[in-house]
Amino acid sequence: MVPKVMIILGSASDIAIAEKSMDILEKLEIPYSLKIASAHRTPNLVREIVKQATDAGIEVFIGIAGLAAHLPGAIAAYTPRPVIGVPVDVKTGGIDALDSCVHMPYPSPIATVGIDRGDNGAILAAQFIAIHDSEVRQKVINLRKEYKKKVFNSNKVVDDLEDKKFLVKDYLKVENLKIEKEDLIEIDESNIKPDADVAIIVGRQSDLIVAKKVSATLERLQITYNMKVVCPIRSNQKFISYVNTVKNSKIFIGISSNSSQVTGALVGLTDRPVIGVPCENELGREHMLTTVNMPPGVPVATVGINNGRNAGVLAGEILSIKDQNIIEVLTKLKDKKINL
Repeated sequence: MVPKVMIILGSASDIAIAEKSMDILEKLEIPYSLKIASAHRTPNLVREIVKQATDAGIEVFIGIAGLAAHLPGAIAAYTPRPVIGVPVDVKTGGIDALDSCVHMPYPSPIATVGIDRGDNGAILAAQFIAIHDSEVRQKVINLRKEYKKKVFNSNKVVDDLEDKKFLVKDYLKVENLKIEKEDLIEIDESNIKPDADVAIIVGRQSDLIVAKKVSATLERLQITYNMKVVCPIRSNQKFISYVNTVKNSKIFIGISSNSSQVTGALVGLTDRPVIGVPCENELGREHMLTTVNMPPGVPVATVGINNGRNAGVLAGEILSIKDQNIIEVLTKLKDKKINL
């Protein structure tokens, strides 16, 4: 049997992070393979593992590495399949590894998750596969329900607090609250393609420059999309209503320059993979960390700052898992036989 996911570690010392990935894949019953190969010490081994695994039918790669974490990038050099990067905290809090994973040159994106978040890496891999496999999608949905239930149950810790004189424990008991559905508003659907594969959601007008790089790449890959500027903070009801209108999208791409609230809102509204593109705002600040460092259960596949083109390529890689036509275009692109 050919597994669907291959996990590659840069060092055996990263096994604890890999176990987080393996635990999720075991729970979701997704077959996987585990290898150890260093991008710096055994580059030829990385090349042969990735090339032969791709030819055999591996659908998603997960690269786990710390320090100068070049392993995910080395994997991406030899495959048109999507590569997920899990940076590991060895020194400097893992920021060195995070930067090495996320800031990839075009056209070699790494779907980077948070530092040490092997669990989110595996969930993201499952979301990629779930686009083409309804059974896996249902398992992902069920897993998300477990994370949701865990949050609700966490409120029970309040009952154990005995030394708080002014704490009113019985006020708005969470277990008794009825969660109402959001009242949706009408969205103009005249310019919406109902069967588009990708939904691009932009937080501010100023971020459209980056969004247009995404759309241009998708057009060259012949991938259909919808695009909308709407902020989940300033126009929350409109944001939720729009996401509901394009809920059949296979991939969501969130583009944001301020605190990356777009991607954070998206992951709460869809079980589909969310790609995050952090942008610089008018002060030159960027919010890459608030895009990538998501809590367990809600990963964001983060690409480099302002790198809309890599977001488009990553969407193409995810969709190409079962689409040979896209694979052929991506292969030519990476071999520099064409230029998007």
